[in-house]
Amino acid sequence: MDWQQLLSSKRLGLESHHEKHDDRTEFQRDFDRLIFSAPFRRLQNKTQVFPLPGSIFVHNRLTHSLEVSSVGRSLGNDSARILLERHPHLANTHFTEMGNIVSAACLAHDMGNPPFGHSGEKAIATYFSEGDGRYLRTGGDPATGQHLTAREWDDITHFEGNANAFRLLTHHFEGRRRGGFVMTYSTLASIVKYPFSSNLAGEKQKFGFFEAERPDYERIASELGIPRLAAPPGAVRYARFPLVYLVEAADDICYEIMDIEDAHKLRILSTADTRELLLAYFGAARRDEILRHLSRGGVDDVNEQVVYLRSCVINEMEKECVGVFVDAEADILAGRFEGSLIDHISPTPRRAYEACVATSHRRIYHSKEVLDIELAGFRVMTFLTGLITEAAINPERAYSQLLLSRVSPQYQIRAPRLYDRILAVLDYISGMTDVYALDLYRKLNGMSIPSI
Repeated sequence: MDWQQLLSSKRLGLESHHEKHDDRTEFQRDFDRLIFSAPFRRLQNKTQVFPLPGSIFVHNRLTHSLEVSSVGRSLGNDSARILLERHPHLANTHFTEMGNIVSAACLAHDMGNPPFGHSGEKAIATYFSEGDGRYLRTGGDPATGQHLTAREWDDITHFEGNANAFRLLTHHFEGRRRGGFVMTYSTLASIVKYPFSSNLAGEKQKFGFFEAERPDYERIASELGIPRLAAPPGAVRYARFPLVYLVEAADDICYEIMDIEDAHKLRILSTADTRELLLAYFGAARRDEILRHLSRGGVDDVNEQVVYLRSCVINEMEKECVGVFVDAEADILAGRFEGSLIDHISPTPRRAYEACVATSHRRIYHSKEVLDIELAGFRVMTFLTGLITEAAINPERAYSQLLLSRVSPQYQIRAPRLYDRILAVLDYISGMTDVYALDLYRKLNGMSIPSI
């Protein structure tokens, strides 16, 4: 792969012409287009890890995405600055925009996540793979006789927020312009963490694009020079776009470190345990320096101490990941780099990061508060997926007509093809906020009757 080809301002849906509106670069326009969009705003009411809302403010998908974008910009800018010393001929190219590209991609990386986080993803997928939707694989649509192909079935039984984000940004929804958000090719490629089709999802249940959007990704990959890799018959697999590694690192850093801070605020983790976890990222000399700073500054508030420690950890991890990215440039461009950037950082911060991951799984993600929201979210999402899917398949029924009439016409829920109708249902459901989904669940179950 070649940097000059990889970083392109060509826009999906506007390939034939280029419009210059103001002094912003094309990648800054990507950022602004995302941050002012309705799907991005809705992230403020989507679960990150802990239940929403609460008496103590913790991260939601919106605050998480903003923080990831901030760290991503630093990762991109610092990597570009160092690599420009190695490649001075790239000084007058889009290479200097690396920070803006990564920052925009970080804003968008969670926009396809449904309500209730990973529990919502799992509920959608298992409705088709384990629940009442299983008949669609063998029986198909009884009215039209249409069946889902193997690839289409893999898409819905491995429903995944990352692939849905790519669809949200690229799909031509009813009444919108072709190309969806009409983003630059490079920003779109930067959000596809798993550049392969759903039949390669594997145990992690991760993939990069639905069959419906595969042609769009193939077009982007061809234009940017992303190599297609060997794959089993019927599967599609590409090398990772280089900036994906920086987006992934920003997400992983913020996700893990901020979960520790939130757990401390909620008193799931003690101050002593939190300090120990965060100080472990540093060698003895740097650790002593941080403790002296806290002592000299007279920072007595324990929450402020944790905030300072967290900022030191994020700074350390950012520098480590930039170092790995720069050192591994040749392998990344050749498509042979294995794992994430964090997998290759120095031993001390890597061990500390792994300790945070282990603590999160043991004490945070399996805490009663988190499990309760996952259980409730699973029930809500399973119910909505089943009810609206059945309405889309049987639109002639009286109840179906009532239910479908409340779905926005932008979702092609009456499309001729069975696969397109199911994706439209998932577009509608995944676009909901947690509060909206819960409210709709209550209304459809007769638990909440609106007044007129």
